[in-house]
Amino acid sequence: MVSLESKIESLLFVSAKPLSIKKLAELCQIKEAAVEAAVKQLQDEYKKRDSGLQLVKNGQNAALSTAAVNAKLVQNYLKEELTGELTRPSLEALTIIAYRGPITKPELEQIRGVNCSLILRNLLIRGLIETEEGAAGQSVYSLSFDFLRYLGVGEVSELPDYDKLHASNLLDNLNPKS
Repeated sequence: MVSLESKIESLLFVSAKPLSIKKLAELCQIKEAAVEAAVKQLQDEYKKRDSGLQLVKNGQNAALSTAAVNAKLVQNYLKEELTGELTRPSLEALTIIAYRGPITKPELEQIRGVNCSLILRNLLIRGLIETEEGAAGQSVYSLSFDFLRYLGVGEVSELPDYDKLHASNLLDNLNPKS
């Protein structure tokens, strides 16, 4: 049987944003008090083992982050990651979001056939996409205003071949391994 701490850790790892105790309780189908205790337990475990990760709790929200002692190392890595060119998988995800957005993470992953958590996180950090809460509390991704401005378009529908690609199943057949 999977422990509650393990479930919470997995959810916080894949989430692009902090999750509320209430949301974690809903997802794990358990009472909020049990989630609070498990979050505290995880915080203590990370501190004890001198981990590169820490569980941060701010009010009723929790998130995984890198340990403060590694801030400079992580900052240097992210600077390099964020100023470099986008990878092919990131470009594919960005294209799908542009032409099929607003889109949820499961929809994007169904089209691409792989987990897109890190790609979405990187695109969010770069300011190329934005997220809002959709139906059932699920995040919905779309192009950011800054990225549209950078592309020189007033709205997504002005992208090349938008009408054709937005309505087509061409993106459904995208094969990231080709």
